[in-house]
Amino acid sequence: MNISPRIEAKFYERDGDVYKCRLCPHECRIPPGQYGRCGARRADDDMLVAYTYGKVSSFCVDPVEKKPLYHFRPGDRVFSVGGIGCNMSCRHCQNYSISQSSAGKKRTTYESPEELVEMFRKERVDMFAFTYNEPSIWFEYMIDVMECAPDATYVLVTNGFINEEPLRELCDHVSAMNIDVKGFTDDFYVKICGGRLENVLNSVRLAFSLGVHIELTYLLIPGYNDSQEELEDFTNWVLDHLSPDVPVHFTRFHPDNLMNDVPRTPPETMLNAMGTASEMGLNNVYVGNIISEEGSDTYCPECGAVVIRRTGYLVDVVGLEGLRCKGCGHKLYLIR
Repeated sequence: MNISPRIEAKFYERDGDVYKCRLCPHECRIPPGQYGRCGARRADDDMLVAYTYGKVSSFCVDPVEKKPLYHFRPGDRVFSVGGIGCNMSCRHCQNYSISQSSAGKKRTTYESPEELVEMFRKERVDMFAFTYNEPSIWFEYMIDVMECAPDATYVLVTNGFINEEPLRELCDHVSAMNIDVKGFTDDFYVKICGGRLENVLNSVRLAFSLGVHIELTYLLIPGYNDSQEELEDFTNWVLDHLSPDVPVHFTRFHPDNLMNDVPRTPPETMLNAMGTASEMGLNNVYVGNIISEEGSDTYCPECGAVVIRRTGYLVDVVGLEGLRCKGCGHKLYLIR
């Protein structure tokens, strides 16, 4: 049986009788024998340990649109892998069985970076996604996998709650990120997610400035983060700090975890969010977890022609020549 090795964590310092972790903005102070909030950092007497290193909870070959990434290699497949734990504690998390379970309480298998890469090669794909739980707390393992297969393309599906130094290092290896912006008030982040909004926005800005392809997901929860004011503030922030071309995915909430008493997002709320963001100037707005005739297709922002048609995860590139619209020649924010 493979046993996870004891790997020293990065981004920490000793402070008297405790270790101060500097991987994420929580900056947990961890005494020997204890764990950080994420469950992925354990304090031993001699060092801070990357406790979940190589502990794999799930893997699958997915369409990249499932991440969701609609403007990054549309129609391609990606080898998706997840670990265990998270540095947030979202009350509505649909993957709580792995994100909010401690290692040892949820069954995982240890896969060395070399073994994981071998699995990846057998699937005959060339793109890796770290997803399902929060990948940033798997920092050391991800870096070792990336160095083991430097020819692969890497994407992250992340909450963006990570400090600047480790994020910069990840951006040296990662080509695309889907980052959750879970709401647009700090009160929502503190009470519902166990994080802070500004830390996430800082990560989005930094990754975008470093040339990583960015798409944003905003889960609309009735009565919590779906007010018109909040939607407009979020849209204005994307316009002011990123680009009108950055894809935004508004997704439908369904009751889960500790929020089973909250109803599903009404379809009209979804369509209002898409309409608001589009009317305010965002060029690539989508709705997810809901059937919509127009909410998953990609349109040329210049002439309005459909350039990519999607039915579920079936993708049909109908109006592109390279990265340009066949009709008017406009270049889209797209990587193929």
